[in-house]
Amino acid sequence: MHFPNRLGKLKKYLNNLGIMTELVAFLSTGKGTWGHVNRLLQGMSGEKWEKIYLLTNDFGIQNFKAEEGVELIELTTKNLDELSNEIQTKLKEKITGMEIAVNFVSGDGREHMALVSALIKMGLGFRLVGLNKEDNVIEF
Repeated sequence: MHFPNRLGKLKKYLNNLGIMTELVAFLSTGKGTWGHVNRLLQGMSGEKWEKIYLLTNDFGIQNFKAEEGVELIELTTKNLDELSNEIQTKLKEKITGMEIAVNFVSGDGREHMALVSALIKMGLGFRLVGLNKEDNVIEF
């Protein structure tokens, strides 16, 4: 069997039914990364997000202007294993699907590892998304 092809067809079928993907991204460190995340939220290529969860710190909570449909989730833990548990605890009641879209442009490796660990523990599939130079949402 060729699962990636079938998975792609399933995604297209579900999208045609109006079932959209939830997006999880960090809103953290890195020059210019907030701009990338903000453009990703705009759905520049027509990608529509069912719900958007941005994992951030107190600075992000205070300074990012979240639009409707965007939920900022404050993370307070710095330790890697505790951060993974905090992410899992804060996302598990919010995520409704079996697969989500994830963007790693903002944040650091420690944060990204904690998110991947949390998603695996939650049994979620995920696809990596970002923007190309034309600001179209692309999958990796």
